[in-house]
Amino acid sequence: MTGLLQHRDVLVVGRGGGIAGTVAIAARDAGARVIAAGRHQEALAEIYAGEPDITTASVDLTDEASISALGERLGTIDHVVSAVSARARGRLADLDRDAVRLSFDTKVIGPLMLAKHLAPRMRAGGSITLFSGAAATKLAVGTLAVAITNGAADVLARSLALELAPIRVNAISPGVIDTGAWDALGEEAKASYFADVSTRNPARRIGTPHDIANAVLFAMTSPFVTGVTLPVDGGEPLT
Repeated sequence: MTGLLQHRDVLVVGRGGGIAGTVAIAARDAGARVIAAGRHQEALAEIYAGEPDITTASVDLTDEASISALGERLGTIDHVVSAVSARARGRLADLDRDAVRLSFDTKVIGPLMLAKHLAPRMRAGGSITLFSGAAATKLAVGTLAVAITNGAADVLARSLALELAPIRVNAISPGVIDTGAWDALGEEAKASYFADVSTRNPARRIGTPHDIANAVLFAMTSPFVTGVTLPVDGGEPLT
């Protein structure tokens, strides 16, 4: 992947670890100048301290003024990746309205506002990569809010690809990925869940942040790919 993003400016919005962090490092290793942005810039600065060609910025995807201000600071940009999420899990009777609203705000409305303010600043050949998720196609009780948020992100990617053309817009749809998001289950429960998923899905393993980062690089550097959702889920929806 070295050199694919040479002399390109790539904005990655998300936490410093997990998928967003892996995407930022992968883009940098492919030659890009990376701006890692999130709500807690000081924490990001600590995470990326000593990493060449990665700078940090502050942005809150629930605040349009914050997104507009980020655009003013950036000036011009080549590629934007929004890897932020706030999951609202649970059965219908247990769903909290504010949690559902935050889920949409961070994964749908926030990226929509990113496109509004940053697309006019994109150089020729630019792209936007959003995140959906396997829950949109593999429905299950207890993930209703996650599914509808991811489904909306899929439609957002296609709609933006049409309206913003020739800027390319795509979505990545991860399956079960081994990030810190699953640590709350506890070591034993997490291992049991991962073993069950690995047994059932056709890939026979759990995904890694590097699997997702490779897909993001493909989306950013493939000039004939736009308006699609790339499933990186080990075939999970087939089970």
